[in-house]
Amino acid sequence: MKLTMLESAGELKVVGVELSESQTQFIDLCAVDDSLPNCLFGILREGVLDRATRAFQGGLAQKKFIEGKIKAPITKPEKIICIGLNYGDHARETKAEIPSEPVCFGKYANTIIGPGDSIRLPAVSQRVDYEAELVVVIGKSAYQVDAADALDYVAGYMIGNDVSARDWQKGRPGGQWMLGKSPDTFAPIGPYVVTCEEVGDPHQLSISLTLNGETMQQSSTTELIFGIDKIIAHLTQIMTLQPGDLIFTGTPSGVGDARKPPVYLKDGDTVEVTIEKLGSLQNTVVS
Repeated sequence: MKLTMLESAGELKVVGVELSESQTQFIDLCAVDDSLPNCLFGILREGVLDRATRAFQGGLAQKKFIEGKIKAPITKPEKIICIGLNYGDHARETKAEIPSEPVCFGKYANTIIGPGDSIRLPAVSQRVDYEAELVVVIGKSAYQVDAADALDYVAGYMIGNDVSARDWQKGRPGGQWMLGKSPDTFAPIGPYVVTCEEVGDPHQLSISLTLNGETMQQSSTTELIFGIDKIIAHLTQIMTLQPGDLIFTGTPSGVGDARKPPVYLKDGDTVEVTIEKLGSLQNTVVS
């Protein structure tokens, strides 16, 4: 099942998404079950994904379709955790040593935007880069979880772009990762959260990014150094993951900062990330 938030007639609604070759249909879940929270974050927090599934199936049968604009599926997660240097091909292109454990950092909710929204270039950075990423959406509270059980705590997956100001991340005293990763609009996500049963093995997905139609990143999640199970197990030894938390799992080779000459985002650019089974996420760049 695919779930997202839709702006329809001036209101935000949580919807299930039915895709076909000819059309995309949105099912208003609360029109089928009005006891459901009217946001995807609320559905995850209240642990009622099974009821949302039944509402989706009922909405298909009843043709409870609405139209509107897709928004970011989740806008105010408690945590946005990112994993750095987690693709073998990215480590090779940057000539970096393979880490012995996941490299973790964070972003904030101010960074989140949805499909079709604009990435805004901050005046204080001249080296803004793209990063295609698979995003894990946590579905159950998780603390001190074993890797063997870790995927049981995942609600689904979606596409993300970990936009990064490299001159702040790397070029400031001490390396200002937080400031380099957290300018407004620096975490496009979407277009849907795709539930686990529809995705299958998340470690077998193609992932790519185009910039103005030119392929810049082309890889597979088979290149992940630390799999999603190990990432969750590692994080939950330190903290409790909550429903709705997001984990950006790293980016493959082809980032602009590693190219010769480097390629950075500029006003008017169009960036599109595509991940197998999850769709595509497109955003424009504005100064």
